[in-house]
Amino acid sequence: VPVTPHQFAKLAETIRQERDRNFSIWLLSAQPSRSVSLLQEHDCPAQFIPNPRDYQAIDKLQINHIPIALKYSGLAELEGFILPTYRIVIVTDREFFGQHSLATPGYIRKRHKATSKQVDPNKLRPGDYVVHRNHGVGKFVKLESLTINDETRDYLVVQYADGLLRVAADQVGALSRFRAGGDKAPELNRMTGKAWENTKNKVRKAIKKLAVDLLKLYAARSQQQGFSFPGDMPWQEELEDSFPYQPTTDQLKAVQDVKRDMESDRPMDRLVCGDVGFGKTEVAIRAVFKAVTAGKQVALLAPTTILTQQHYHTLKERFAPYPVNVGLLNRFRSAEERRDIQKRLATGELDVVVGTHQILGKGVSFKDLGLLVVDEEQRFGVNQKEKIKSLKTQVDVLTLSATPIPRTLYMSLSGIREMSLITTPPPTRRPIKTHLSPINSESIRTAIRQELDRGGQVFYVVPRVDGIEETTANLREVIPGARFAIAHGQMDESELESTMLTFSNGDADILVCTTIIESGLDIPRVNTILIEDAHRFGLAQLYQLRGRVGRAGIQAHAWLFYPKQRALSDAARQRLRAIQEFTQLGSGYQLAMRDMEIRGVGNLLGAEQSGQMDAIGFDLYMEMLEEAIREIRGQEIPKVEDTQIDLNLTAFIPADYITDLDQKMSAYRAVATAKSKSELKQIAAEWSDRYGTLPVSANQLLRVMELKQLAKKLGFSRIKPEQKQHVVLETPMEEPAWNLLAANLPDNLKTRFVYSPGKVTVRGLGVFKADQQLQNLIDAFGRMQGAIPEPTLV
Repeated sequence: VPVTPHQFAKLAETIRQERDRNFSIWLLSAQPSRSVSLLQEHDCPAQFIPNPRDYQAIDKLQINHIPIALKYSGLAELEGFILPTYRIVIVTDREFFGQHSLATPGYIRKRHKATSKQVDPNKLRPGDYVVHRNHGVGKFVKLESLTINDETRDYLVVQYADGLLRVAADQVGALSRFRAGGDKAPELNRMTGKAWENTKNKVRKAIKKLAVDLLKLYAARSQQQGFSFPGDMPWQEELEDSFPYQPTTDQLKAVQDVKRDMESDRPMDRLVCGDVGFGKTEVAIRAVFKAVTAGKQVALLAPTTILTQQHYHTLKERFAPYPVNVGLLNRFRSAEERRDIQKRLATGELDVVVGTHQILGKGVSFKDLGLLVVDEEQRFGVNQKEKIKSLKTQVDVLTLSATPIPRTLYMSLSGIREMSLITTPPPTRRPIKTHLSPINSESIRTAIRQELDRGGQVFYVVPRVDGIEETTANLREVIPGARFAIAHGQMDESELESTMLTFSNGDADILVCTTIIESGLDIPRVNTILIEDAHRFGLAQLYQLRGRVGRAGIQAHAWLFYPKQRALSDAARQRLRAIQEFTQLGSGYQLAMRDMEIRGVGNLLGAEQSGQMDAIGFDLYMEMLEEAIREIRGQEIPKVEDTQIDLNLTAFIPADYITDLDQKMSAYRAVATAKSKSELKQIAAEWSDRYGTLPVSANQLLRVMELKQLAKKLGFSRIKPEQKQHVVLETPMEEPAWNLLAANLPDNLKTRFVYSPGKVTVRGLGVFKADQQLQNLIDAFGRMQGAIPEPTLV
């Protein structure tokens, strides 16, 4: 709760009294200039010393017993204190602004970077269905090493209807996991015949129309004019410094992305997708403050009343030192209070309003709305989404989501919306242990008792309001002596608010509730959640519910219960397995991808694309969509699906270097999906750090992938030796495109590269060893790529 004027007056009086007792007074603050000015307003002289090593200035102030302010945010979560023996007084931001600890009590935060845990939604395991661009849907069987002509490589073995296919691990980019709607397993394709090619051609026609629609949308967006926010002002830096944690790398990047969008002259439409508790709210706070200091109003829209209360208190707390007026509009507000807020919004007296869908109502108008922040957009109904959509053409929109619904994710991946991913966990976060079990009293009693015995609280979630009283009565018998509270959406507003405050303050041990706690609720002492009839919930719901625990840096538990005798549907069983499988921090993105497999894709841009995606899988569909867009844009260099490299090289990851199969598959996938040389260098550094010095064959693999990146971009589909002297580059490019590339080659190489329809022959390259052939081609291709023009919109 922010400090009231009366409380601050008492603080200033205390400081004056200690000064009169000749105590040394130190003000440690993230906003020292603001702290000093507040004290001076209360007739309490103080001075900010920017350089803490300016001992001469400090000594002079101490002689006169003037409070000294130093810039330091490391104690923001601790209270000030007095050391009478040493005659010292320490005052922190807790006393100045009421900022409370966001960390575990007693835990002093260490400022260090957390390791970014990148999410790999394409992780392959034996038994997974995969899609090969040229052969269709198959089943991944195993990874095996083969030595052919003294060349050793790893191969992925894929089962098809008419036999096995072995795909070299450095060609793993040609494979992707099969993702589609429906509960049935896909039918395996045959490697021979034209059925798969016919399917792709049919889908390609549908995609072509969609690509045209997308480009029209791009063009329309590029012509829209929005408000261009100015650069950061001094208060912006001060506010950001007051954040009591070290921002993660992903958080800072998301903030930079948002600011760049806000400062452009086009309306922002950015989705910040971050796991539960990974700091999306802080990104929003900085965007809100930037808009307000530029003279614009801000609306923060959240799906539940309780979540709006939490956002409101967070904003009030962070903005307490500044002249920013924040209002709350939800069903906890009386009719008179709502009318007052609406009036102040219309006159511009209110800078920020936090609320539920009431913000979108007819009676709400803004004097100068500049930014709309939407938390968990997928939780809103169709009518509210249409209203949000209409606002997007006028103001900047920032959407926050932990598990975006598939349609939202498609938009982001298609480039229709900009997306920032926050995958870096805070240093103190631990993965939540997830238990899947048939429901029984003993499991419930054990789970709850373990949490209560360590001084924590428990959420017990039921799918319906009906029967919630009976469930609570049964739990009282199982856990005698525990204090219970009940919360659901059909309760009276004041009663619900009172119940939640009671539980938040620790006056109840177990909250029996519905999904009303689903979004954003943050009660650090709750570190066990039990979900009854978990099969009735959607995957995103389960993930959000689980995210309500584990925010205090101690081990949290989530129990998913289902009826003993009930036969679960395949989709329900997949949901429960998925939530149990994805316990890794940062797996919200993975879950959204898995959600697409289970629930299907729905309509994209009003076109019936669901069947097309089901036919070829989500990943290949998205690749073909990108290709169609490039084709319509008129790129001169042809886009090839992949580049096959047949140079006589040993390029693979030895079994004794990365021994774990899952890690090895992820390593191959990381290399195959790398987009640049710098990404490959980063991968090499990570491997060296994690597994030790790179073996020659692993280093060769990285160089092969660098050549593949260049060759694919230049439009070469295959690189193979021919006879003894030459190397052939197969390509679908026409002669004018080749002439464009060859123009960048030095004169001594131009004569060695000979174009003929369907291929480019590199004369004399075969006399070199394979590793030198590789390096020569990398050097030559590097020169060629400078000739490729950037694609432009039609």
